[in-house]
Amino acid sequence: MAQVSQLAQVPQLAQGSLGVWSRDAQRRVVKVYGAGGLKGLEAYQSGFLVSPDGHIATAWSYVLDVEPIVQLDDGRRFESKIVGFEPSLELAVLKIEASELPYFKVESETSVQWGDPVIAISNLFNIATGDEPASVMQGSVASVTQLDARRGTFKTPYQGDVLILDLIANNPGAAGGAVVDADGQLVGMLGKELRDSATGVWLNYAMPAASLRSTIGDIIAGRRTSAPPEKTPILERGKSHDFVTMGVVMVPDVLETTPAFIDEVRETSAAARAGLRPDDLILLVNGTRVESQRGLLRWLRTIDRRDDLNLTVQRDSEILNLVLRP
Repeated sequence: MAQVSQLAQVPQLAQGSLGVWSRDAQRRVVKVYGAGGLKGLEAYQSGFLVSPDGHIATAWSYVLDVEPIVQLDDGRRFESKIVGFEPSLELAVLKIEASELPYFKVESETSVQWGDPVIAISNLFNIATGDEPASVMQGSVASVTQLDARRGTFKTPYQGDVLILDLIANNPGAAGGAVVDADGQLVGMLGKELRDSATGVWLNYAMPAASLRSTIGDIIAGRRTSAPPEKTPILERGKSHDFVTMGVVMVPDVLETTPAFIDEVRETSAAARAGLRPDDLILLVNGTRVESQRGLLRWLRTIDRRDDLNLTVQRDSEILNLVLRP
């Protein structure tokens, strides 16, 4: 493999040190198991520890439509909670009840450059189904450039620079994995499977760790959360919001995890006044994540229909904040 010989020329990556370096990084990577998606989409992905107390950074995706199971490098499995996510970065932070764990420090600057050797560690193809360490791929950074990509008909909302990788990282289950440099430092998080908008070619890329740092810190510190308050009371149907009071028709609800896509917006309705459109995907309501259409309806039952709704929606590649006023 050409990438292996390229790495062998780098002093830090002599065969003896490479094994220690990659194994040390593997201990900080976890396997994430969740709901999966339509048409047999995989129900697994990757993540990496960002605190000794069990905080995990991963890619926001349909795998997280339920509270996922996390498996550590040592084989232990934990139920996790989603403590927050940022739609514009496609980033989520999970929490498991564990302590004194090995973790990556997320630095404020990423010094990796074109041609630098890296390894990508992930749960690609769910090959390591048991207690085996996460899979490791060797390669280099091909370029640092702005992302212009899509998944199916939808463009990714992330608009910043990414690390284009000279390794085949665009695989099922790899999303959320760690990219590590020759010094063993975290430099990026593997992104979801995407194609280049212009050419349609699958992209092997990672989000720079530095671009995720402040958001991860805010979520861990509790300054940003998308979890609903505990024991929120359910209101009577005539007193709470619902799709009728909003003035929207949702796409057919065929699964427990059907996404909260808007199919139709009623004329002169509160939704129309707020600027909602068909095909908008509702991500947050009053700062609380919407995991599915049914979850959205349950959350609306806790909000008085006389109150405003602060909505975060994805429209193509844009993340919009809209206020729906009754």
